[in-house]
Amino acid sequence: MTDENKPSEDPEADSEAEPAQANSDYTGDDLEGKSHLEHVRLRPAMYIGDTFERGLHHLVYEVVDNSIDEAMAGFATFVSVKVNKDGSVTVEDDGRGIPVEIHRDLSDKDPDGREISTLEGVMTQLMFGGKFKQGAYVTSGGLHGVGVTVVNFLSQWCEVEVCRDGYVHQQEYERGVPQGPVQRVGTTTKRGTKTTFMPDAEIFKKTTKFGFDALYKRLQELAFLNAGITIRYRDERNEEFEEFHYDRGIVEFVEYLNRASEPLHKDVIDIEGRSGGVLYEVAIQYSTEYTENLHSYVNNIHTMDGGTHVTGLKRALTNTLSSYGKKEKLFDKDLTPTGDDFREGLTVVISIRVPTPQFEGQTKTRLANSEIDGIVSSAVNEHLQKYLEENPKNAKRIVRKGMLAAEAREAARKQKELIRKRKGALSGGGLPGKLRDCISKDVDKCELYLVEGDSAGGSAEGGRLKEYQAILPLRGKIINAYKAREDRVLANEEVQSMIHAIGSGIGLDQDMSKRRYGKVIIMTDADVDGSHIRTLLLCFFYRQMYQLVAEGYVYVAQPPLFRVARGKKKRYYIQTEEEMRGELLDRGLEGAAFEPGDDRTISGEDLARLCRVVATIERAIVDFERRGSNFKTHALRMDEEGRLPVFHVFIGHEEYWFGRRKQLDDLIQSRGEELSVDDAEEGADDQPESNGSGSKLRIMEFHEVRTINAGLKELAEFGFDVQSLIPQDRTGQDQARYILRREDNERGIEDMRGLVAAIRAEGERGLTVTRFKGLGEMNPEELRETTLNPENRTLFKVTMADVAAADDMFRVLMGDKVEPRRKFIEQHALEVAGGLDV
Repeated sequence: MTDENKPSEDPEADSEAEPAQANSDYTGDDLEGKSHLEHVRLRPAMYIGDTFERGLHHLVYEVVDNSIDEAMAGFATFVSVKVNKDGSVTVEDDGRGIPVEIHRDLSDKDPDGREISTLEGVMTQLMFGGKFKQGAYVTSGGLHGVGVTVVNFLSQWCEVEVCRDGYVHQQEYERGVPQGPVQRVGTTTKRGTKTTFMPDAEIFKKTTKFGFDALYKRLQELAFLNAGITIRYRDERNEEFEEFHYDRGIVEFVEYLNRASEPLHKDVIDIEGRSGGVLYEVAIQYSTEYTENLHSYVNNIHTMDGGTHVTGLKRALTNTLSSYGKKEKLFDKDLTPTGDDFREGLTVVISIRVPTPQFEGQTKTRLANSEIDGIVSSAVNEHLQKYLEENPKNAKRIVRKGMLAAEAREAARKQKELIRKRKGALSGGGLPGKLRDCISKDVDKCELYLVEGDSAGGSAEGGRLKEYQAILPLRGKIINAYKAREDRVLANEEVQSMIHAIGSGIGLDQDMSKRRYGKVIIMTDADVDGSHIRTLLLCFFYRQMYQLVAEGYVYVAQPPLFRVARGKKKRYYIQTEEEMRGELLDRGLEGAAFEPGDDRTISGEDLARLCRVVATIERAIVDFERRGSNFKTHALRMDEEGRLPVFHVFIGHEEYWFGRRKQLDDLIQSRGEELSVDDAEEGADDQPESNGSGSKLRIMEFHEVRTINAGLKELAEFGFDVQSLIPQDRTGQDQARYILRREDNERGIEDMRGLVAAIRAEGERGLTVTRFKGLGEMNPEELRETTLNPENRTLFKVTMADVAAADDMFRVLMGDKVEPRRKFIEQHALEVAGGLDV
C-alpha cells in the first residue's frame, strides 16, 4: 500500500515554493557541471528509485548483487549479510575480491597525478566495473557499473576490505570521499570482499532503518535461484539469524511457494538446459488452489511484468496440455479448456541466464529478447510432453484440473447471466437497499466507503459528506474468495452488494468506464475482526476485481494516531509516532536560539542541522550502550586524531583499543607468525579462540562507533567536542551549561544529548495532543474530522508492486493449511503495535 499523502519522491521538490524564474540572458554562465559524487547525491532517485524505504533497501541489493554475480560466475560459495546494531550493513563474500592493483587509465586521468587503485575506481567512479568487458562475467544482474559506487556516495561512511592474493587491503570513505589510499593491512588465507556502509540520513531523511522482512525475502529468493550457494543473514538489532541453502534450487522454491497448499502431484516437474548460450530452468507443480502463481527471473532479476520467456512458457503449457487432453479424450465435446484454465492452480518458477539481456524500460521488469520465446517454448514443450507420457496419473490430474476450471468458468458465466436477468450486480440497475448513495454523479469525485457492520455504518452515515461520499455497510465476514470458486463467490449476498454498488463488473468482464466511484475505500475497526474483514475484502478485490486494484481505485482508510490542537486554532492530525516527533522538532525550532555559553547564538537552519547531527549521534550512542558499554568511559579512549576506538582487541590477557583498522593490523603483523587475521571472529562475543599455538585473539568491532566518529567530525564544525555529549560536574554553578531560548521561555541543558529532547518539549508547549485508539471509539463528528474529511484524512492506496508476493501472502493467510499461518503469526507477533488481540 502507498500513502496518498506521501511526499514527493524528489527530496528537493517543494510544491509550496515559488517557481524559479528562468534567466532571459541564457549564457554559458548558466550551465554548471557536477562531479559523479555531486550528481548522485543531488539526484539519488535517478540511481536507486527513491529516497524512502524502497531506495534504502536497494542499497543492500546493489552490494549483494555483486557477490551473487561472483557466485553465478562460479567463484563464490557464500554471501553474508549483517545488519549491525547501529543500523549499518555488512556484506561479505568469498569471491575473487575486487582487484586492488593500480589502474593506469584512472591514474593517468587524475588531475592531481595520484596513483589510483582499481578498488578505489570501483567505489568512486560511475560506469567503471567488470560488467562491460567480456570475460569478467558471463551473465550478470548488474549491467550499468554504477551499483556499489552509488551505495558509497549515498552513505555517511563506508569501509571496504578485500582479501586477495594472501593479503588484506582496506579503504575507508566518508560520503563517497576516500579517507586515504588503499592500504595493505595484513595477511590472510581467505579471499573475498567485505563492504560495510551506513546510509546517510541527509539523503534518506524519512528513515534509515532497514526492514527485516524485505531483506529476508530478497536473500531467500537469491538462494533459491542460485542452487548450492549459502546466504547467511544476521540482524544484530534483534538477534535474528537465518541461513539459506538450497541444493535443488528453484524446485525447492516451488515447494516453498506451495507450503500452504495441497499439491496435485507430489513431484515438482524440473526442466533445465542450455541453448544458444542461454541457460534455462523451469520448475512446475500444480495444487488444488484456484489461482496462478508464476515467478519469472532473468539473471536473478525479478521480471514482474514477464516478457518473452514467460510468453514462451505459457504457450508451451497450453499447447502441450491441450494436445495431450485431446489425444487421451479427456475433454467434453462442448467445452475445451483455455490457457487461463490450464494455469489454474499452477505454481511455476522460471529462471534464465542470458549473456546480453534486453529489458523494456529502466526498471528491468520485462524481458524483450525475441529469441528467448522460442528457446523456452521448445524446451518446455519437449520436457513436459515427456513427463506427461511417463506419468499418466499425474497427467490426467493436471488436465482434469484444467477441465474443472473450464467448467467453473462456464458456471460463473451462467451465474453472471442470471444476475443480469435479475438486474443484479453487473447490469447497473437496482442498487442494493442498504447502500447510502451520494448525490453527485461525477464518478471521479464520488467515493464508496465499505464499512464494517451496521453500527459503524450509522456513524459513517452521520459523518459523511453526502454530496460525494456513499456508505455500504457489510454484515459479518464475507466469503473467502481465495478458497471458493468463482460461482460460489458470486452467489454471496455481500459480494453481490459490492459488485452491484461499484458497477464495473468482475473478472474479465470488468469495464472501468462503468464504475460508479473514483475511490472504493475499506474502513474497518482497528481490531482483529476489523483486520480480518479488511483482508477478506482485499482478497476479494485481488481475485475478482483485479483491474480495480491494478488501476488504483481501491484504498484503505487509516485514522490518524494523534489530533493536535493549539488554542482555538484549527486542529490537525498526525499519522505516526515518528511524524509526531518530527512535527514537535520542527515546531520547537521555530524562533528557537541555542546559546553554547561562549557568546555565540545558533538558530535557524544552523540549529536544525545541529539537531540532525546530534540525533544521529544519539541513536548510535544508545545502540552502543545497549551492548553494556559506557559511553563516558569510552570517550576517554579517544586517539590523537579525535576518533573513538572502533576495535576492542584481546590477545591473551592483553587488551587494546584502536580507532582504525590499520592500527589493528599493524599490531597483528608485529606479532609475526604468532597471530593471523583468520584466527579471530570479528564482533564475536564469545570467549577468545586459540590459534593452536597457545595465543588467543578476539576482536570486537563496534560499528556504531563509526557513526559516532562521523558525527563528531560534523559536531566539531559547530565548535563542540565529545565532552559536550557528557554531563560535567558543575558543582557551585547556578546557570546551566547550555541555554535554549524560545519566545519567553528558557531551558537549561547539561549536555548536547539533551538538545533535541528540549526542542521537542518546546514544540509541544501550548499544544493539546490527543491520541486515538481506533475508529470504533469515534462519534460521527470525529469520524468525519479524522477519516472522512479529505482535508484531514489519510488514505492508503492499495497497489500491486509485487503480484507474486501478494499471492503468496494470501495463500498463507487464507489457504487451508494451518501450519504456515501459525508460523507467520509466531514470526510477526512481536511486530504488532500494542501486542496481539487474542
